[in-house]
Amino acid sequence: MGALLLFVCLLAPFVLACAARGRRRRAAAPACGKALPLPPGSMGWPYVGETFQLYSSKNPNVFFARKQNRYGPIFKTHILGCPCVMVSSPEAARFVLVTQAHLFKPTFPASKERMLGPQAIFFQQGDYHAHLRRLVSRAFSPEAIRASVPAIEAIALRSLRSWDGQLVNTFQEMKLYALNVALLSIFGEEEMRYIEELKQCYLTLEKGYNSMPVNLPGTLFHMAMKARKRLGDLVAHIISARRERRQRGSSDLLASFLDAREALTDAQIADNVIGVIFAARDTTASVLTWMVKFLGDHPSVLKAVIVSVVDLRAPSIHPSIQSFETSRLMLSPEPKPQDEQEEIARSKCSPDAPLTWADTRRMRMTSRVIQETMRVASILSFTFREAVEDVEYQGYLIPKGWKVLPLFRNIHHSPAHFPCPDKFDPSRFEVAPKPNTFMPFGNGTHSCPGNELAKLEMLVLFHHLATKYRWSTSKSESGVQFGPFALPLNGLPMTFTRRD
Repeated sequence: MGALLLFVCLLAPFVLACAARGRRRRAAAPACGKALPLPPGSMGWPYVGETFQLYSSKNPNVFFARKQNRYGPIFKTHILGCPCVMVSSPEAARFVLVTQAHLFKPTFPASKERMLGPQAIFFQQGDYHAHLRRLVSRAFSPEAIRASVPAIEAIALRSLRSWDGQLVNTFQEMKLYALNVALLSIFGEEEMRYIEELKQCYLTLEKGYNSMPVNLPGTLFHMAMKARKRLGDLVAHIISARRERRQRGSSDLLASFLDAREALTDAQIADNVIGVIFAARDTTASVLTWMVKFLGDHPSVLKAVIVSVVDLRAPSIHPSIQSFETSRLMLSPEPKPQDEQEEIARSKCSPDAPLTWADTRRMRMTSRVIQETMRVASILSFTFREAVEDVEYQGYLIPKGWKVLPLFRNIHHSPAHFPCPDKFDPSRFEVAPKPNTFMPFGNGTHSCPGNELAKLEMLVLFHHLATKYRWSTSKSESGVQFGPFALPLNGLPMTFTRRD
């Protein structure tokens, strides 16, 4: 309960602002004049609504599932001071995020806008948003990132060497890896001399994301805002230096923003650079952490991804699959399935030969593992939108100013779309899922434009992890924590050891 009270206090300004808007708009009449009912559901207590019911559970998704089972795929509630409509069907999610996206704007606490920058892509709509999205998509397209495989591989190898023989917090180490890749992808290798200072400023800024937004000396928010100003100054200095060099031919994000034809101001560039770092870090790290855990928990899947067609008694076999494979051979003489990562490693002319873009395109089984990890874990359980006018959907009224939450996790765990939804089974992605049933990167104009880069850095890291390292965790560390992403308990402490 103490953690819950702390959480509510940290979001107090957001709660009060939402409550004020909610009181003004709760009784709004539909523009068309028809007396439409609100969606079914309950609103809870005054002001706090059902916030305590949501966050008192160890797993907030239990709250959403219980509501869905009682009221159906669209229902109302009141959380964090805001009246909300939650939708948990593919059709409703598409309505909010794609077909009628202009009626639902993204919404964030004002303090987060201040820290990231008000001109960052997350907070925009219309032509300016479309312009920014085109620039980011251009820099992170497959054509643009294919040449970055060697540099990403170098970061992955440095990360793995730093873990060797150590008990590490997997999530925190994956966050550091994702941050290094993000900085490389934004600034390129030419600006590496600034990377450490950029990193330290960002890590200070990050500590203030969920702090009370009181800008007084000594507070986390104050230190975060100072770091944000220093980050802006560093980005401005890098922009000036690159303009002086008149560098041509770069394909990183900064080059895309600096294109003279795009006419972005330095402040717009800084806000969006910092916003992209924010977007590229926690979600990718969360997926990698769950991926390591799920494969450790499912030795048959791990074998299919990495086991070489060699003597299974060899010490190169991952310890978590050794006993499984030995018993399997005794029961069945059928040949072992062709591996993937070891085959790619064997195809190289030398053990130190670098990965190529073509190698990553051959990682089909690993790609399905990533997809299934994103489905089961559902790192983003939902997203926030706000109705910009009264909206009618399936005979219900969604009043102007109400929050609308597409529940990705509920959709990803629907047995109607994914049989035995709690089972980790990458083979289900051998066939493409039905439209709008799998949205790990969101959907519509505000879906993640960096998803190809995220997948690439996952594939590169996992290739070397699978072919060069063993890993193990303590059984006592099982469990899930939420804050705000779903994560293995305590960030999944693990020991990584390089194989001979």
